[in-house]
Amino acid sequence: MENKLLGLHHVTAMTKDAIENYKFFTEILGMRLVKKTVNQDDIYTYHTFFADDVGNAGTDMTFFDFPNQVKGKKGTNSLYRTSFRVPSDAAIEYYKKRFETFNVTHEEITEFNGHKVLRFEDDEEQYYQLISDEDNRGVQAGIPWKNGPVPKEYAIYGLGPMVIKVSYYDAFIDMLQNVYDMEVVSKNDTYTILTMGEGGNGAELHVFHDEKSEDSKQGYGEIHHVAFRVKDDEALNNWVQRYKEHRVPNSGIIDRFYFKALYARIGHILFEISTDGPGFMTDEPYETLGESLALPPALEHRREDIETRVRPFDTSRK
Repeated sequence: MENKLLGLHHVTAMTKDAIENYKFFTEILGMRLVKKTVNQDDIYTYHTFFADDVGNAGTDMTFFDFPNQVKGKKGTNSLYRTSFRVPSDAAIEYYKKRFETFNVTHEEITEFNGHKVLRFEDDEEQYYQLISDEDNRGVQAGIPWKNGPVPKEYAIYGLGPMVIKVSYYDAFIDMLQNVYDMEVVSKNDTYTILTMGEGGNGAELHVFHDEKSEDSKQGYGEIHHVAFRVKDDEALNNWVQRYKEHRVPNSGIIDRFYFKALYARIGHILFEISTDGPGFMTDEPYETLGESLALPPALEHRREDIETRVRPFDTSRK
């Protein structure tokens, strides 16, 4: 099927401090900043992208740095926790020690769905987890950051399952199956595991049933949206038609320069479908990815104005 979802594309969350967020992701987690640009819908705020060594689709966590935003509130009907893939159980152990060294708040190592998991959070109480790819099959991971601070045999190299909490549990899962053609691989009264594409850690949603908590509230420390991969423009165009057939309101296709995007909200959850290309090396070479403020051509004529309005920070690797 031409509109088949291939897996996770990216996750976008919110931060109150792009600089501290940059330090956390590069110096502690060991992910590469592959693009420092602006939010194309709010051009005086940063949009930063952390990914694998070359910025492959399916590896990037991105952040909006909205000014004067309030802290978000954890709760149901939300994108609750972002996962990152690491190569092995030994990598999970490595990061546990690393988190202790850097005083990162974390839980003990546990197991979920047959994989070792290490849950942690940043200073803004954004929720994350590492998941081991040991014995994992399915969507291929990316390439660890070659010049990063974490040894390549342990380093984060892709997005793992997105954890979602909803109160309208069965209806939400039905939509994921009927609209998005996701396959239920495990279901009980507490959670459902759904998969897309080739499956595995890079192509799963973990949906938890939560009717007891209050609704989450958007703000820093919360996730804004999650994106799924499709191959190309043709596949994305097919999704416009699919949404029409299922009467799902959507944004229409938006050109984000580094990829094209289509947005739709299912209940409280904002889903994006994005093309794999053209990618982050469209306007910067591999050697200097993320070091300068990158602007899509449509905004280049406003560079001087934008650069005077956004708070500068140095991401060059001297």
